[in-house]
Amino acid sequence: MPNERRAFMKFGLAALAAGYGIRKSFEIDPGPFNERVSRTLWNAQGLAKTYSREQAGELRVNSLVGLESELEEFKLRIESPNASPRELTLEDVQRLPITEQTTQFTCIEGWSAIAHWKGALLKHLAPASPPAYVSLSTPDNEYYVGLDIESALHPQTLLAWELNGQPLTPDHGAPIRLVIPVKYGIKNIKRVGTIRFTPHRPDDYWHERGYDWYAGL
Repeated sequence: MPNERRAFMKFGLAALAAGYGIRKSFEIDPGPFNERVSRTLWNAQGLAKTYSREQAGELRVNSLVGLESELEEFKLRIESPNASPRELTLEDVQRLPITEQTTQFTCIEGWSAIAHWKGALLKHLAPASPPAYVSLSTPDNEYYVGLDIESALHPQTLLAWELNGQPLTPDHGAPIRLVIPVKYGIKNIKRVGTIRFTPHRPDDYWHERGYDWYAGL
């Protein structure tokens, strides 16, 4: 009986911890505890479900933050410690190994859609020994997201330039956007202008407005 009682108590504590994590997932990040739990549960090779290309449908347009200003000439700026910044054109990025995938885009507001993407894996732009975090921002710096390096290097994290067989439209983040199907849509930043590899946890637009910094599915 004592062993059964201890097992029951352990189960209860685990359930409480899980419930706490779920409850806090859409609240302001309470700090190191949330980060430790997220990193413990994260499976760097765990893949989001994929679908056939025929299942892809129309993707809704939500926020246009960071897309209001005209983009005269696109340059993707890459910054990392101990290296000079470099700038890439769209053609430079398109010369990287190409990946196509059909995955589900999940909005934090409760809707989802299946979409087909074509792009290059973000990991192809990472330094040889990347630091712990990545910051991505629009050219006007109005929208910005932060990622842990495990998420940034995930085998389904793309810099995409095509949606459902067509070049991205301005409302969907042309010319390049982030596609990261293991995160909610708020992390899938449109019109990426700067990618910064950094040892410090970067700011995040929606975390500053009350959502979990990790925003993982």
